Amino acid sequence: MSSVKISFLGAIGEVTGSCYLLESRSCRVLVDCGTYQGHNTDERNAAEFDFSPASIDAVILTHAHIDHSGRIPLLVSRGFKGAVWATDPTIELVSVLLRDSAKLMAEEAEWRSRKNARKGLPPVRPAYTERDVEASLKLFKYSRYDERTEAAPGCRIRFRDAGHIAGSAITEIWLEDDERNIKIVFSGDMGQSDTVLERPPTDIDEADYVVLESTYGGRNHKSLADTRAEFREGMAKAMETRGKILIPTFAVDRAQRLLYEIKRLQLDPAFPRTPPIYFDSPMGERATHIYEKYSSLLSRDLQEMIRDGQNPFAPDGLKYTSSVDASRAINETSNAIVLAGSGMCSGGRIVHHLKHNLWDGKCNVFFVGYQARGTLGRRLVEGERNLRIAGEDITVNATLHTLGGFSAHAGRDDLLKWASNFRRGTTFFVTHGEPASSGALARGIREMGYEAAVPAVHSTYNLSASEAAVVRSAFRARPDEESDRRAAMALLADITAEAASIMEGISSRGDNGALLPLLESSRLILQSVKNYKPRQ
Repeated sequence: MSSVKISFLGAIGEVTGSCYLLESRSCRVLVDCGTYQGHNTDERNAAEFDFSPASIDAVILTHAHIDHSGRIPLLVSRGFKGAVWATDPTIELVSVLLRDSAKLMAEEAEWRSRKNARKGLPPVRPAYTERDVEASLKLFKYSRYDERTEAAPGCRIRFRDAGHIAGSAITEIWLEDDERNIKIVFSGDMGQSDTVLERPPTDIDEADYVVLESTYGGRNHKSLADTRAEFREGMAKAMETRGKILIPTFAVDRAQRLLYEIKRLQLDPAFPRTPPIYFDSPMGERATHIYEKYSSLLSRDLQEMIRDGQNPFAPDGLKYTSSVDASRAINETSNAIVLAGSGMCSGGRIVHHLKHNLWDGKCNVFFVGYQARGTLGRRLVEGERNLRIAGEDITVNATLHTLGGFSAHAGRDDLLKWASNFRRGTTFFVTHGEPASSGALARGIREMGYEAAVPAVHSTYNLSASEAAVVRSAFRARPDEESDRRAAMALLADITAEAASIMEGISSRGDNGALLPLLESSRLILQSVKNYKPRQ
């Protein structure tokens, strides 16, 4: 049996909390170590790891986003002493994001502790501190795109451009096995093939196993031309109201993309004059300067703009607001464009802007990124009209716009096209997606002739360089109620995808009668699941 194992510890049945454990006879390596985002995730983010942090030889970080990097300081505080490997831009961006994360955690813990003190409850401690962040940053080591690096004993890696955000990497990993090396490719978060800020994702054609994200595994984005036309029309109509235009946005990549798109509108003489633009994010300002520093990694269009003396991230009328007082002062401005985090409205300065403006019928809100289940952004997108925000009941009268085409994630067709480059015999693990998205993408991969599995959270697979049937040989580690729920959701999504595939092909089959007993048996099994009642 192979000495190489992979365990899926996060981003299973959801798009946050990325964490994968690779084990061989010579090393134990983590790929990503991210926080969970959504409703009531503090407890999950502070929970014990499924392994001893001191036993991990290295962390391989695919990119800087907090749902991939945010628990690294906690890992360090609990005993990890190895190297954290990442690209140069990722290291610079993650230093900004982790320091900001620790600061927000400290502020949240202080606020909750004051509330607890009035109730006679104990104080709240943050999952990690700024000191833990500084200790973790000392462990970072860089590896350039396209060069091989010995990340740990018996583990070589190579970062390839993923086209998602600055420094994002598809990661090739070679692990020594008893018989021969096993190659595993982690897509990380991948950008669209028709990229705007970054270069397109790198094609790879050889691997034994691929761990592939599926954020949009069940659908495609609008084309770039259609997305820009929709944004232009929506912005023009919003500006006619002369109210606030709020854009919840992630400080890294999405904010820079929106600054660039607003700049493009301004360069069009037919577009109306924009109101003042406030980028209400100190972290976003620092991230923008990092993007400017690594301009050689940007797309050809942006590099040409820079050579022509234009800053793609500096539209006319742009004002950065650093202090809390400057942020609050925006409330006194009735007509402005405001970009602020967080992108899912789960915290940050966008929350107070929503609180002060959602009631106003002249306000327009543009959602330009994925909204995870349980977040305020998701609740708004799904149409909730009465919300409690920052302690106050708010009725939503603002006009809401959802523009999925600005996503930094690849859509379904892009993911399938990238996957099709691999040789037959490659096995795919589909992760980082809600159950329906992961199930739909896995089905599409199978239809192309590959093996594909949607792993359950906390599942572990023994990997073999020659045994494709590995996808059927998983065992579970450390089950709990939440992981079982997510595993059940993932399995149901897979069953749904399989049923849809059968329905598509059933009319062309000549042996439908032979299928009836099998289908009847399947129906009876599902009815048993539906009617199952746990023992009291």
